[in-house]
Amino acid sequence: MVRLRQRLALLLPLAGLAGLTFIAPPSASSSVDSAAKGAQIYCFMRSNGNGHKVSWEAAYALIKRQKSGMFKTSPEHAAVMITEAVVKQPGTYPDCGKYIGDLFGSSQGSNGLESTIDNSKINTSIPSSSSNTTTSSDWSEDDRYSY
Repeated sequence: MVRLRQRLALLLPLAGLAGLTFIAPPSASSSVDSAAKGAQIYCFMRSNGNGHKVSWEAAYALIKRQKSGMFKTSPEHAAVMITEAVVKQPGTYPDCGKYIGDLFGSSQGSNGLESTIDNSKINTSIPSSSSNTTTSSDWSEDDRYSY
């Protein structure tokens, strides 16, 4: 009986490790596919007269939802993925190169009419205070991220 327990104690972890080798890791081609799909959506929408914002939201939504797992793709990474897809296959995305700058926040849109920076949301005023000393009652834990 003791021998059977020892064998089971040894064989069960080994069987578990052997089972992990049969599980395929996520394919790198899935991120390539989602980048190509995102680039296709972004470039198609832009070339048909849609603005940057709506085209970007559609492409980013697709890229974000294509990734499985706990962590989703950041907007910065999605922009890089779209750029890489367009640069790798420029013939697949004709005339899309002129829109790529908008993904990285150029100050003017491709046609010069739209702006990717919303100036109404930028707060350039610096609050003045009468003293430079702060006490623990001057701020709360919630205020540390409100810039």
